[in-house]
Amino acid sequence: MLLTLDIGNTEITVGLFQRTELAAHWRLTTNPDRTPDEWGSAIGGFLVQSGHSPNEVRAVCLASVAPGVTQSIAQGVALSTGCTGVSIDAQSPLPVQLDVDEPLTVGADRIVNVLAAVDLFRSDAVVVDFGTATTFDCVTADARFLGGAIMPGLRTSADQLTRRAAKLPATELRAPARVIGRRTEECIQAGVLFGAADAVDGMVRRIMQEWPGSTRPRVVATGGLASTVAPLSTTIEVTDPDLTLRGLRIAAGYLGLEW
Repeated sequence: MLLTLDIGNTEITVGLFQRTELAAHWRLTTNPDRTPDEWGSAIGGFLVQSGHSPNEVRAVCLASVAPGVTQSIAQGVALSTGCTGVSIDAQSPLPVQLDVDEPLTVGADRIVNVLAAVDLFRSDAVVVDFGTATTFDCVTADARFLGGAIMPGLRTSADQLTRRAAKLPATELRAPARVIGRRTEECIQAGVLFGAADAVDGMVRRIMQEWPGSTRPRVVATGGLASTVAPLSTTIEVTDPDLTLRGLRIAAGYLGLEW
């Protein structure tokens, strides 16, 4: 089996693949204070709870934008599974052309997102990833990464709002029934979620205006809050919360990993 890890600044998404099938997945908080033993114990525990043994893992592939925890997590995974993780970066031999001014600065998560989009949809695509930041990754059908845009993520914006305004409470991010909120919680939910959906739609429309060629790209949403925001958007066509994990599985195949 293949273990994949998308290591973000806020959360770590872990996926377990049986051949090409995502058999199980979990989310962990990115805690820089955890030791390798603690990471190994946590991941091993998830595997056991899902009915699998760490010994079933034959390969590990990871993408990280949080270098402060990457080594500790990789050591923990090695302790638990006995496998040394292969990290994706801009220099990995993958069939994606990074057609940008500074290719070495492109995040590993963005690389595997566009790799997955091209492999799964076989078309021009804009991948909108709702993480700590909301990223827009633009790729052509022939796997040319054009660049994109980055804006603050939903949780980041909501946390800043409630942290800076003493009378605004922390609020669950779920779509309210109306835009005009009757309670403070509704007002925050409406502002954050409808505002984010409209911001995404506005960014996508601007991207479409600059798109090379006449082909209209498919707009794909992924990330933890994709399923919450996508129904509020008019431009998102496909939602796959596990797209990054699928991209890691595809990347592992190109890198010659066997599982």
